Amino acid sequence: MIFDNHNRPITYLRLAVTDRCNLRCFYCMPEEGIKYLPKSQLLTYEEMERLVRVLARLGVSKVRITGGEPFVRNGLMAFLWRLKATEGIEELNITTNGVLTEPLVPELVRLGIGSVNLSIDTLDRERFRQITRRDELPAVQGTLDALLKNNIPVKLNAVVMEGKNIEDLPLLAELTRDHPVEVRFIEEMPFNGEGSHYPVLNWTHRRILQELQTLYPGLTRQSDSPFSTASTYRIPGYQGTIGIIAAFTRTFCGTCNRIRLTAQGTLKTCLYDNGVLDVRALLRSGATDAELTAAFLKAFAHRPKNGFEAERERGPVTESMSTIGG
Repeated sequence: MIFDNHNRPITYLRLAVTDRCNLRCFYCMPEEGIKYLPKSQLLTYEEMERLVRVLARLGVSKVRITGGEPFVRNGLMAFLWRLKATEGIEELNITTNGVLTEPLVPELVRLGIGSVNLSIDTLDRERFRQITRRDELPAVQGTLDALLKNNIPVKLNAVVMEGKNIEDLPLLAELTRDHPVEVRFIEEMPFNGEGSHYPVLNWTHRRILQELQTLYPGLTRQSDSPFSTASTYRIPGYQGTIGIIAAFTRTFCGTCNRIRLTAQGTLKTCLYDNGVLDVRALLRSGATDAELTAAFLKAFAHRPKNGFEAERERGPVTESMSTIGG
């Protein structure tokens, strides 16, 4: 196991396989979309496999595949099978918006996927269309039904947004009544491809909790797993749990064990940094595994203490979450 300069272990890689997405969520990108990179500027699957092998030898044991939307990239399932077989990788998970996922659920079962994070900000079709600028809620609900039917562990990610989906808090929370899912309410972040689009974050993790406590006075705090980004709660008698993620307030930085690789091969040791290492350039200049290892270790030894320090060092946030890797 390796540790950063603040004695935090690094065991978890979030690997973006594409910057493309088939939704246009307003909090993630402008309505016209973003300028996607040509395929030649994205890491190949073979390059990603090599990087995962190098990081696994350093102690990374958990990989989450992200995008953009991962399933818009051709050949993803074959890539997942190869990653699953990588020595040292003990857990392989995926985050998806669910639009293309339902037909692939049986193969995800055979693969032994650890869990699926499904992004769903509302259960109302019109609100979904307004938020995502696409009419795809039925497809997402079909994916959710298939995941539950096949007993794949599911976490539902909902960004809480003033004037957009506040009425969905109880609707989403009610999904935990009869299903063993974790519904996770996430603070909105400024990664929409055009800079911060709100002057003040009105729905902080504290306000989200207060709203849920008003709706469910019996809401009880649960024990969180090590390195968890969510504070977890349960409504008495309900099968599932509710998580609240202080993504903008950044209360969990002190136990952060995750790093990110963007689809274009940029290493981010913090969501809020501007990228600390061009791994693609190293790969394509002929770097050996030993040289890659040395570069990773150097980056981990200069990791910011928290997201606020990272943001101060890089200046205003302007990129899209689709570019970073959700």
